Amino acid sequence: MKILYAVQGTGNGHLIRALDIIPILRELGEVDVLVSGIQADIQLPFEVKYRLHGLSFIFGKSGGVDLWRTFLSSTVRKFVQEINSLPVQEYDLVINDFEPISAWACQSKELPCIGLSHQIAALDPASPKPDETDTLGKFIMKNYAPSTQSYGFHFKSYSGHIFTPVIRKAIRELEPQDLGHYTVYLPSYDDAHLLKNLSKFSDIKWDVYSKHNKSRFTVKNVTINPIEKDSFMQSMANASGVLCGAGFETPAEALHLGKKLLVVPMKNQYEQHLNAAALDQMGVPVINSLKKKYDYAIESWLNSKNRVAVNYPDVTQEIITNIVEKYRK
Repeated sequence: MKILYAVQGTGNGHLIRALDIIPILRELGEVDVLVSGIQADIQLPFEVKYRLHGLSFIFGKSGGVDLWRTFLSSTVRKFVQEINSLPVQEYDLVINDFEPISAWACQSKELPCIGLSHQIAALDPASPKPDETDTLGKFIMKNYAPSTQSYGFHFKSYSGHIFTPVIRKAIRELEPQDLGHYTVYLPSYDDAHLLKNLSKFSDIKWDVYSKHNKSRFTVKNVTINPIEKDSFMQSMANASGVLCGAGFETPAEALHLGKKLLVVPMKNQYEQHLNAAALDQMGVPVINSLKKKYDYAIESWLNSKNRVAVNYPDVTQEIITNIVEKYRK
């Protein structure tokens, strides 16, 4: 069986999930990997047959997505060329983790495309929603990577085709402890914003992982680190708590490790507001920004001992095998 596994390369979450999914797919067939997008910080340790520009959301520096730079980075002509040149007809099965080129290539050739992503679960009617609906954001999410059959991952199994998160093997093998620091991953804030806002909590040791710097340095009680997956994992495993965006993989891993969690959803990113609604329902505190008016909420979180308990069993092998066998000719 010849399988195309297509992964969104904006951010790191999709690629982190792929670390565990690709070896399972390789046990079930001949696998080619496609990655599109330009905002990831990690590299897959597998051969990637197709590296495409795709459609990437560009992170800003003050808490949101930079819509103008995102628009400039995504030329329609290149997008259409990549769709037309991708030979999806050569595969028995296309599995898509919110990747637009392969999804639209299948759509244009009227071929099946199996969606397997967190975004599918977040949009499911059974999943929690924010009080305010972002109509444009919802439209983009629904049409970004169309699929003929859909399965999703979320913080809870809200319906029959929604599974709990894929927690990568490297995280499951960690032995968490509390060494007193707080791990921070807020890629839509630059270092200056983080230093200004976090240094106010002077008795806290902050361990920040930054998309905006390539070298490690410390200012007062804040250490800025470049993105490096093994270092980040160890920092999170040894932290008292995790302060991060309302993405999916990092909050899920923090919860699995039993860490105290505080999330800040990105502006102009509807998926993160869907995630924030789900986390809020679970009892995870959510703040809208790092502005001064949220200092009290951050202080309260730092002083709290509340941790949200979750159960994320390792069923990735079973999920992927069942999906592939369902479509085996």
